[in-house]
Amino acid sequence: MSTQGKAARSATGAAMSKYDVEVEARLKALESANHSHEGGGDNTRVEQLIAALKREFPSKFADL
Repeated sequence: MSTQGKAARSATGAAMSKYDVEVEARLKALESANHSHEGGGDNTRVEQLIAALKREFPSKFADL
């Protein structure tokens, strides 16, 4: 008796193994977490650090 499996399909329609499905889910979770961290938070901190360096070492960081 043969059983017909219902393999998951990728965006291109290719069959995916259980491992592939798990890896794809993890990748999507990481990508969404990365996008949620983008924006002003990190850039604000970088700008604060640059300003502090310019104050402490004006001759070395004048071009930043």
